[in-house]
Amino acid sequence: MQNPIPSPRSSSDPLCRRLPSRHSLIGPVCVVCEHPSCRERRAQRLPRLGGHRSEYAREHAQAARIQARNRHVIIWFGEATRSFWIATSAGLEEAPDIDALLLKLWPHTVRPLVSA
Repeated sequence: MQNPIPSPRSSSDPLCRRLPSRHSLIGPVCVVCEHPSCRERRAQRLPRLGGHRSEYAREHAQAARIQARNRHVIIWFGEATRSFWIATSAGLEEAPDIDALLLKLWPHTVRPLVSA
């Protein structure tokens, strides 16, 4: 038994659904999305301000806030790797996001309990 290929629905058919119209892209990247590839392409066109690209200003600010609270280590955001870095006395550690950064920073911030 062979199943016949159905013919396409006509536009007057009540079951015919049109797809919502989509806006075309203005350029090769999305204007305000968070995709890593779009952010990287947007950053390529931006000038460097103080050695940093404004596309990654949020990440640089997060690293600076955490650095201000933890003066015994060095923390920064690497634009090329798009990850956070911690320089400790034990070496370098890479964290893909802010949560992983805080987890990696935790062993370096825990102080030993002082017994009375």
